Amino acid sequence: MKNSLDSAGLDAAIEAVHRAGMPGLFAEVRDGDQVWRGAAGVADVATGRPVTADMRHRVGSVTKTFTAAAVLQQAESGRIGLDAPIGRYLPELVPGERGDAITVRMLINHTSGLAEYLPYAYPSLKGFPAPAATGPQSLDDHRFTRFDHAELIGMGVSAPAVGAPGGSPGVYSNTNYLLLTRLLEQVTGTTAERCITRNVIERAGLQDTELPAGPYVDGPHSRLYEAWFGMIDPPRDYSVFDMSWVGPSASLISTVADLNRFFGMLLAGKIVSPSSLAEMQRTCPVVSQEGRTIDYGLGLYPMEGPGQGVFWGHGGTVWGGGTLSMTRADGERQMSVAVNLQRWNRLDSSGRPQPHPIDDALAALYRVAMYG
Repeated sequence: MKNSLDSAGLDAAIEAVHRAGMPGLFAEVRDGDQVWRGAAGVADVATGRPVTADMRHRVGSVTKTFTAAAVLQQAESGRIGLDAPIGRYLPELVPGERGDAITVRMLINHTSGLAEYLPYAYPSLKGFPAPAATGPQSLDDHRFTRFDHAELIGMGVSAPAVGAPGGSPGVYSNTNYLLLTRLLEQVTGTTAERCITRNVIERAGLQDTELPAGPYVDGPHSRLYEAWFGMIDPPRDYSVFDMSWVGPSASLISTVADLNRFFGMLLAGKIVSPSSLAEMQRTCPVVSQEGRTIDYGLGLYPMEGPGQGVFWGHGGTVWGGGTLSMTRADGERQMSVAVNLQRWNRLDSSGRPQPHPIDDALAALYRVAMYG
């Protein structure tokens, strides 16, 4: 199982992603005590300022692992029942029969059947998740909008259900995780941001990770370029953006080093108990926002490579930014990668995203980083 780090191979692989069309990206790969950090390309296409491996970055739905861990901690202390109905805790948000049928676990693993609120909050995304039926106008309209989370949840709960509670496959939805942040507030008597910060971020000793209050990223960071399937050309910078549209379910700012530290500690049973970790690693099929069916646990999902064991982690996107963080089950091998362009695939005549050289180059980087 032991691989040493192929620094030259990693250097070449990260440079290849930049050459394929990614403005900038940076990463950290760990194998035991060995650490490789690398970066390629620019943080600002106008000035040519380079990206560096220590930059802070919006990590999107990687936040969901932090949120899930905070919920599991409350389950360990008896304040939350994983298989209790959400209506017991939040009857005003999920009323009636659905509140009785949807459990906390179903929210964490996306099997609640609750729809995604995003196309209702962002009108130009009304055709979501079909890219051809969407447009990017709402991104500009809502750059500084302060969304009310109860209203967002209401949009998802009142929308047509995407499945029966506990049905298979589940359907990935931010509505689930916004409800979990409200659940944390209900049982802890504090904000979800404070709860996750105190019990997860600080417990893991993360120095460069935070749930931001405003629309800005503090410290050294890259601009974030959104192409929206070629509809924004040239891609536009959305690094300044009010993240209340996802709140503490996807607004985390972190670094690749902090993410590796967090997932290493999580898989070592140092953030939640070993029995809670085992619950997190029980998966079921879930349809992702890209339309792929993945195995999804409680805020974690697996990736498996040739003879190298299972990796666990999460990916995330925001407008203009993407992140993937994966740690092998034994904690020895780790990879976190951050990119500063999103939705680079243009659409073919039938409205499907076309293959792009970035896709193959990123896959090659992931292979070298995870499997040597």
